Amino acid sequence: MNVEPLAGKSAIVTGGARGIGYAIALRLAEQGADVCIVDVIDSAEAARDIVERTGRKVMSAAVDVRSRTEVSACVQSVVDAFGTIDVVVNNAGTCGRVDLEAMDDETWTRDIETNLRGTFLFTQAAIYPHMKSQGDGRIINISSISGIMGGPYASGDGAGRSGPSYAASKGGVIAFTKWVAKEVGTLGVTCNTVAPGPIETPMTHNMSYSFENQAIKRLGTPEEVAAAVSYLASPEAAFVTGDTLKVCGGAAIG
Repeated sequence: MNVEPLAGKSAIVTGGARGIGYAIALRLAEQGADVCIVDVIDSAEAARDIVERTGRKVMSAAVDVRSRTEVSACVQSVVDAFGTIDVVVNNAGTCGRVDLEAMDDETWTRDIETNLRGTFLFTQAAIYPHMKSQGDGRIINISSISGIMGGPYASGDGAGRSGPSYAASKGGVIAFTKWVAKEVGTLGVTCNTVAPGPIETPMTHNMSYSFENQAIKRLGTPEEVAAAVSYLASPEAAFVTGDTLKVCGGAAIG
């Protein structure tokens, strides 16, 4: 078995400075990939940590995923630095935590622009022309079971709920993934979604969950999401595309 199935590959992980994104970036580096960590917050420390832990080449980039100019420049910088762009993980996201009655235009637009437009921009910039000319590539989009189930699945204070803008954007990511998969299959590029359920991160510390309808009665870990991503990035997943892999402890069975 190849212990470094991504050796010689390069990857971009958006929202990679902490939480799920950091776990994904670390896992891909452990699998042999050189990685670019993209975030709006300073990701230099995360990059240094992954270099120390894996010995891979890791760069960091401050990018607004909603900006076509910044996204295109980032993808080109990765190609210039690493020679290829083989894996893109669209993980960056925002989450409006207000209900429909209180939803405002600013929150709605922010979630749609970050979660859905950001995924679109990085996907487009990586595939055309880079992955198309290589004849190979992996796009992995991070959605949520909110994009499958629709409603909030957490309870508690106002920080414990995902709002309609978040659910709409994450549902859009799943639909976009399916469309892209059908479009680029003949190019040697796959496009899949990972849909986490409640995951233990700094963002979830103020949330309370009921596990009544969840088969596995606990929060997931960022590392468990990263394992799913690393599978979809690997050669073993070459025949998997347009799919949504739920990492949710059975919260969204069916």
